Amino acid sequence: MSSVQVRHDSGGWALRWNEAVAAAARAGGDWPDRTVADFARASLATRGGETVLIDGGVSRTRAEIYDAATRLASWLIGRGLRPGDVISFQLPNWWEASVIDIAAALSGVVVNPIVPINRDAEVTYMLNESATRVFFVPTEFRRFDYAAMFGRIRASLRRPPELVTLRGRSLSGLAFEELLAACEPLIDPPQISADAVKLLMYTSGTTGRPKGVLHSHNTIHADGVKMKPAMGLVDGDRTFCPSPVTHISGYLWGLNMPWAGNLPAVLLDVWEPERAFDLITEHGCAFSVGATPFLQDLMTVARRRQATLASMKSFMCGGASVPPALIYEAAERMPNCIPYRTFGATESPTMCGPPRRREDLALAAETDGRLLRAEVRIVDLVTGKPVGPGEEGEILVREPSMALGYARAEDNVDAYDADGFFRMGDLGRLVQGDHVVCTGRKKDLIIRAGENISAREIEDVLYRSDRVAEVAVVSMPSARTGEAICAFVVPRPDATLDLDDVSGWIREAGLARQKTPEHVELVTELPKTPSGKVRKDLLRERAKTLSASR
Repeated sequence: MSSVQVRHDSGGWALRWNEAVAAAARAGGDWPDRTVADFARASLATRGGETVLIDGGVSRTRAEIYDAATRLASWLIGRGLRPGDVISFQLPNWWEASVIDIAAALSGVVVNPIVPINRDAEVTYMLNESATRVFFVPTEFRRFDYAAMFGRIRASLRRPPELVTLRGRSLSGLAFEELLAACEPLIDPPQISADAVKLLMYTSGTTGRPKGVLHSHNTIHADGVKMKPAMGLVDGDRTFCPSPVTHISGYLWGLNMPWAGNLPAVLLDVWEPERAFDLITEHGCAFSVGATPFLQDLMTVARRRQATLASMKSFMCGGASVPPALIYEAAERMPNCIPYRTFGATESPTMCGPPRRREDLALAAETDGRLLRAEVRIVDLVTGKPVGPGEEGEILVREPSMALGYARAEDNVDAYDADGFFRMGDLGRLVQGDHVVCTGRKKDLIIRAGENISAREIEDVLYRSDRVAEVAVVSMPSARTGEAICAFVVPRPDATLDLDDVSGWIREAGLARQKTPEHVELVTELPKTPSGKVRKDLLRERAKTLSASR
């Protein structure tokens, strides 16, 4: 009998509930049984005047953010929103997102962050699926009119939400600043269970429709509970947050941990490498999390300036393939830091942490991190049975920070095993007992002449070349071998390369000859999801076209 049961929270959401996991999470301190609003309110007595968020040239104190949140919560309740109702925000990394997030916790409503680069089709789908009651958008951001977009999609919405616009006026929505000014603070907020759904986040999947991931207040907090000490962070350390707060990493570190972990955040709404480097230096940031391009760009600036980032203690890099050489270089340019590859997903945010010591940098560069509070199974792709030590298989995980299922019940059916372990959809193995090496996505496995070939292994070799900026390896149809290997490569500026170069690199790395790509396609950029993941489904389709034309 499965240990997982369906349980409805106070707002009516159906959750995958494992009482044994919940009890262990509470006993171990992973679940603090508090909301982010509880943490915010508690901080006012001793830290109310401290800066908690820095957004461009604007600094906001804990008291300022919390006061605005109580006013917004009062407005939400006055509009008839009840616990479990959904509000959505499609915002850049602005301090107002924290006001919305805390207001949601005060009133018991669920937040649905939407990445700003999404447009009419994606936004329509998410607003309809979530039955959003209020939608917060910039009036305009990066020359895009969000209010106008809402006007275009309004007729396609089953129940159009109320529109609230930020940093500017719009005829089609309420102005955020005026709304706050007109509302009195919420004096007596309702009691909110930390086991209730707090976050609804749609996966930026590379195939199919997005799936709505459900996190409670407790599962959100569990990530930071383990990660803060693992990275040597202490109260008051500042986080540099370029990762979108509408993505799970940015949400956790830009919106949640400034309060739950007492780690103020420096937000960046538009990625500019020079500015990012300056902000880290100016504010003495100790930690950052970001996808591979963020770290690559920071290292480019460091090389050009012949400078270091001495304040950094930890840099967590993931979300896309991370070349080992990048981690080694980052360690040189950040002499007091452990930069490391990590592994996770929206459903299971951060499974792995850094090595315990900077002397173990090889583990940071050549594995995807040390397991933290996570039970992992590596199982055979065909039988589903555990493989032997060090052998490759599909990665399954169960941990306190794991989501409580998907919004659609049917999405849960094949996503978990009978014991509640989540199927990551990734292939990998365990090394040294507790370090994960992710060898690629299950769907990325290339079967060439009956041999299973990892795309990730080939990508790591190509990334070692100083002529390669980005690379993605996918399968290509082949009449002779069933599937062939196609490498899409973005060369560095002024660099050239061809199939002979790539073949030589594979040979020099000591890989089997069968892992040599049959085709190399030079491109100016790789297609990506809003969260920065490479759209390998599109590249596979392009590889099919290339194969047919050969």
